[in-house]
Amino acid sequence: MKGGIRYHPEVDPDEVNALAQLMTWKTAVADIPYGGAKGGIGCAPGELSISELERLTRVFTQKIHDLIGSHIDVPAPDMGTNSQTMAWILDEYSKFHGYSPAVVTGKPIVLGGSLGREAATGRGVVYATEALLAEFGKSVSGLTFVIQGFGNVGSWAAQLIHEKGGKVIALGDVSGAIKNPNGIDIPALIKHRAAGGVLKDFEGVDVMDSKELLLHECDVLIPCALGGVLNRENAADVMAKYIVEAANHPSDPEADEILSKKGVVILPDIYANAGGVIVSYFEWVQNIQGFMWDEDKVNMELQKYMTKAFDNIKAMCKTHNCSLRMGAFTLGVNRVARATLLRGWEA
Repeated sequence: MKGGIRYHPEVDPDEVNALAQLMTWKTAVADIPYGGAKGGIGCAPGELSISELERLTRVFTQKIHDLIGSHIDVPAPDMGTNSQTMAWILDEYSKFHGYSPAVVTGKPIVLGGSLGREAATGRGVVYATEALLAEFGKSVSGLTFVIQGFGNVGSWAAQLIHEKGGKVIALGDVSGAIKNPNGIDIPALIKHRAAGGVLKDFEGVDVMDSKELLLHECDVLIPCALGGVLNRENAADVMAKYIVEAANHPSDPEADEILSKKGVVILPDIYANAGGVIVSYFEWVQNIQGFMWDEDKVNMELQKYMTKAFDNIKAMCKTHNCSLRMGAFTLGVNRVARATLLRGWEA
């Protein structure tokens, strides 16, 4: 099994189960050899000191060390956790089982983490976007993009879109939203952010209302932040032609219906943000082989997996005459069902 561990005040069993099920379909769509898993601790990581977080993580690992393992269940970072959390889990697990780098992914590079893992989800989003646009005879270059969320995923997606000649004309995060019809200078913005600056103090942009961000006119809208941001209140006013779901579950079912009727093409989250779990798989493979890849190989393999998954989803859509979301779920559920039958598990 494969899935993230989140530290968040609102973690509850229903949410964890739902996310584990989504991971089942996501790994099936990406065609990597895992079932889905998820875990979490109900806590506010921002209010805990580093040593409190370490003790919390180590005691949690002591309680679950016989439930996880490199061929049982391989955790990864999620909301509120990072490569340091994974390092503590690895160390604590290794006290019981001997040094086992493949027990978690998203580790620091020096402890067997993979090159390219940091940028993987954002890079996967861009490869997914390229595959989608190629269907319509378009490419990233010259199109306009709006990005909601400028954390790990959003900032990498913005940077790579900028490198490929796309124009990011508006973006926002919790601190506010900014726009520039001629394109925001992403490398300069990333430097500004690294120096501790907030979006609205950046030179050469206009500040805009965060609520307007998702409704801004553009070719491609990429929500990279929270779930449920597109809903029946705002879906009818979305002006984008394509939506790439980099966040988990950014469009609720009502928004999905409204947008589909308007002819907006939506690339679903279980495919669009699978770059993270695909490169986690590569990290696990490297740990098991004891042989690390260079970054170019990681990125090349990621592109291969994202492109192949898109082709498989498209084939499903043609067969069943359905939306990309339905095609992706059909592909995922189908693969799990086939494997279940072959193993003789049918009820």
